[in-house]
Amino acid sequence: MTEKIRVMLVDDHSLCRSGLKELLEHRGGMTVVTATGDPNQVVPLIREHHPQLLVLDLRLAHTDGLSVLRMIRADGCDVPVVILTMSDSEDDMSAALRAGVKGYLLKDMDPEEVIDAIGRAARGEMVVASAMMLKFAQILQTGPKGSAMGDLVATLTERERQVLDHVASGQSNKVIARELDISHNTVKLHVRHIMDKLNLRSRVEAAVFSFEYRSSADGIKTVGDSSPRPKAPQH
Repeated sequence: MTEKIRVMLVDDHSLCRSGLKELLEHRGGMTVVTATGDPNQVVPLIREHHPQLLVLDLRLAHTDGLSVLRMIRADGCDVPVVILTMSDSEDDMSAALRAGVKGYLLKDMDPEEVIDAIGRAARGEMVVASAMMLKFAQILQTGPKGSAMGDLVATLTERERQVLDHVASGQSNKVIARELDISHNTVKLHVRHIMDKLNLRSRVEAAVFSFEYRSSADGIKTVGDSSPRPKAPQH
């Protein structure tokens, strides 16, 4: 039986802590080992409960989440941290990424998306709310450009391009399977092929690639070109 993911919550609103705990445990199959709204208790609780992932609010009474994160790192704790916040500010996300967080999620996300993102972050993947993905891509501005990206996209099958579009919108494999009327395992296979062909390591990188390609001259031409394009062989 797979061991449950051990999560710690830091939020100064007790209702948020209770609601997220119930969501992650009853619908996400995770274990919330501890939760607190007191920044001074964060380090001692990490030492006591050894969580695999810490979910941290950006706005806390008398301090902020990034100050708490710096305190955690200064103590030598290397637990991965995901921000869960109401702030959709690009500046806030940029500051969080510079501080070394594993993800930036919004409190108004769909519950299933929150569960999926926290699970992926616990497994080592960078996660970003779909509503923040374009801002995230603008912050990074990395990777191949123009025709180089077009060459990589040309290696994808039509179905893989469809799956990439859904990944870029932040949808989970389960949602993509339902939208495209294919099995969950088939989606996982397509995602793996996409990662391999585009030389990517995570869904976030795939989403950033998609946004950057669409905003490049080559991508704009492809999207706006109504003439038929030769399709790569379907697999």
